Amino acid sequence: MRKEFAAFALLACATPAMAGDFDSFAGNGAELDAYLQCVPYAREVSGIQLYGDAHTWWDQAQGRYATGQAPRVGAVMAFRQTRSMPLGHVATVSRILDSRRVLLDHANWSPIDGRRGQIEKDVLAIDVSPANDWSEVRVWYAPLGAVGTTAWPVSGFIYGDRRSQPRPQIAMAPARKETSRRFLSAFAEFAK
Repeated sequence: MRKEFAAFALLACATPAMAGDFDSFAGNGAELDAYLQCVPYAREVSGIQLYGDAHTWWDQAQGRYATGQAPRVGAVMAFRQTRSMPLGHVATVSRILDSRRVLLDHANWSPIDGRRGQIEKDVLAIDVSPANDWSEVRVWYAPLGAVGTTAWPVSGFIYGDRRSQPRPQIAMAPARKETSRRFLSAFAEFAK
């Protein structure tokens, strides 16, 4: 039962594919790839124990964590949801360069080598808000090789109780390009 729950939890972390992805999926019997989301990555890196979609973190943090409009190393930048980013986004501040520029660590922002769910470290985010209050930022986007042109709305920063402590890496294993049919068959009874 424990193994089944762990496997189910892993599948639950995958974001649903866009409608267009299902058209090619259904037609050729291919399997969709699972990929790393920004939320579990930000939680791991920052130590901030919030759950749910990224756009809910700001409200969840109120009364539980200190929040504000100034970046701090280890703080989580909470992006608001938009039409093109309906689940919002969270990223952790890794370094402050000056009053308008920080470096972020985050997951699932840029597709890298055509793959979603990649981790990016020390990517540039620029405060482009008129009041210099970090309410709008432009963020490095790997396919452009530059800071993107979109000004993304930000709720603010969530400050953790402790400084970010990197966990020691015990082992590195390559990710599978395809999900195993045997793995998926273990959950066939839940699909009924």
